[in-house]
Amino acid sequence: MVGTGGPVASFSVWDYVVFAGTILGAASIGLFQAIRGRKNTSSEEFLLGGRQMTAVPVAMSLTASFMSGITVIGTPAEAYRFGTAFWLFGFSYAIMSAITAEIFVPLFYRLGITSAYEYLEMRFNRLIRMIGTSMYIVQTALYTGLVIYAPALALNQITGLDLWGVLVATGVVCIIYCTLGGLKAVIWTDVLQMVIMLAGFIAVIARGAVLQGGLSVIWEDAGNGGRLEAFDFDPDPLKRHTFWTIVVGGSIMWVSIYSINQSQVQRYISCKTLGQAKLSLYVNMVGLWVTVSLAVFSGLTMFSIYKNCDPFSNGDINTSDQLLPYLVMDILAVFPGIPGLFVAAAYSGTLSTVSSSINALVAVTVEDFIFPFYKDLTPKQITWMNMGLSVFYGGVCIGMAGVASAMGSVLQAALSIFGMISGPLLGLYLLGMLFRTTNSKGGLTGLIIGLVLTLWVGIGAQLYPPTADKTNPLPLSTAGCNKTMDLNSTTATPWTSPATMTPQADLRPPLADSWYSLSYVYFSTFGMLTTIVSGLLVSIITGGCKQKKMNSDLFVRKSDLICFSGCSNSKASDDAEKAPTDLHMGIDNKAFTEMDVKSKESENATKL
Repeated sequence: MVGTGGPVASFSVWDYVVFAGTILGAASIGLFQAIRGRKNTSSEEFLLGGRQMTAVPVAMSLTASFMSGITVIGTPAEAYRFGTAFWLFGFSYAIMSAITAEIFVPLFYRLGITSAYEYLEMRFNRLIRMIGTSMYIVQTALYTGLVIYAPALALNQITGLDLWGVLVATGVVCIIYCTLGGLKAVIWTDVLQMVIMLAGFIAVIARGAVLQGGLSVIWEDAGNGGRLEAFDFDPDPLKRHTFWTIVVGGSIMWVSIYSINQSQVQRYISCKTLGQAKLSLYVNMVGLWVTVSLAVFSGLTMFSIYKNCDPFSNGDINTSDQLLPYLVMDILAVFPGIPGLFVAAAYSGTLSTVSSSINALVAVTVEDFIFPFYKDLTPKQITWMNMGLSVFYGGVCIGMAGVASAMGSVLQAALSIFGMISGPLLGLYLLGMLFRTTNSKGGLTGLIIGLVLTLWVGIGAQLYPPTADKTNPLPLSTAGCNKTMDLNSTTATPWTSPATMTPQADLRPPLADSWYSLSYVYFSTFGMLTTIVSGLLVSIITGGCKQKKMNSDLFVRKSDLICFSGCSNSKASDDAEKAPTDLHMGIDNKAFTEMDVKSKESENATKL
């Protein structure tokens, strides 16, 4: 009987058919793009999609990149355990979209950069650029490993397939279409994968509503279980999720992810125009709202079904991240092929993120570590180098999945990684964009101080997790289970064992309940502020910026906040007048005009 615990059905033949067909369909898009663009094997075609992308596919790709298999699996488990507070990230997505679209995107377009970290060399020096790129590579490798691990865990739970076999297979599929198709293949497969992810959530919610007697019953059960109390205005920064931690800390965290992360920046500059790039962020905002809403409501559906028999406490699953896969097999196994669709949804989210990460890692490696030192490479050499690096980074990401398997809840671990590394990097960018007095010494010192302090609190939180009074887990029951372990009817004990278990009080250091208990959502804010403050102080002490005249293009302008589609009042319009008149090729993207010149020079040199 559904919702009473015990073993659930396993994959049927039709589930395997649906799953395999979906994945092959996604991979075939990548191969199609590779065949379609085989005549143009230039670096900008591989890394920037031939500068022909428009807002909607790019927006869906932006959403799919960070709404990955972690979202499919982790967010419903979050809502099931902690309630709908995660829904408040919708405010963060809106703030993030406005800041990124109106401040960062115009700046990057104006400078005509390919790698987001080119700005650091323009504003500071090459050393800081190399450090920024290295931080991004480490962060992305860790995060991508976690993304690979999450759906592999789901497949292992509901199909019995070997965990590491699935991990390797995931990496191999991504490597194939990333290596052959480049960014254009990544974006168009993301579009399909985004649709599949949303379909997986809808299938769970629809079936749950039928079983429980309607969506209103699910909502009522969630309210009775305390899952709808989202607005906690307690200003305590040590509490895991409050209105302030999510809206303030979450906004800065998502800005650090979307504004300076190469995976996202690479999509902006693949758009034909600045207006299309900005529009893609606002469409992406709506996509994020829809995705997180469906994910959270899936968690509420899961609570309604298991309110009297928590599968984790009952010993039916091993980690909280297996909750949704278990639910799928419990309620959807009677419909052959539907569980396969869900697994394809989780797997598709992984493919989109991993492929995006691999493509971005290749881009920053080529632009920041190879081109500055090897300027005479032929187009053919560049093509083979791009493909070889795709294979290399695919292997690295598979290896990092092993590290990710030891990091607890996949959702919090993923966001913590971004907070610890992207927060200080965001502070460095803001130092350069907003303060003319900042010099290279201040920027480098601020970045180091911010990174060290953020890693200190983040690693400490991983070793000594906050206690239950800070995380606020909600009660669950095993009273209605067919079989129960030797536990009382509330499930505080089992839920504190794997991911939220804390050492005995006498073994916890003095900082464990203060410094290490800082909400993980505030990691980015903490890193950004410490970087900015220390960077400004060191810059002032060391004489500030001694250059007599600095390029005004390196700083945020008032016009950046006004223009949207036409950008008639900004420098982009001037570039448009000087650029080719082919609108399809993107007249207001300075980077593309420069790349056209470089490409023609390279072709002429090859002919000679």
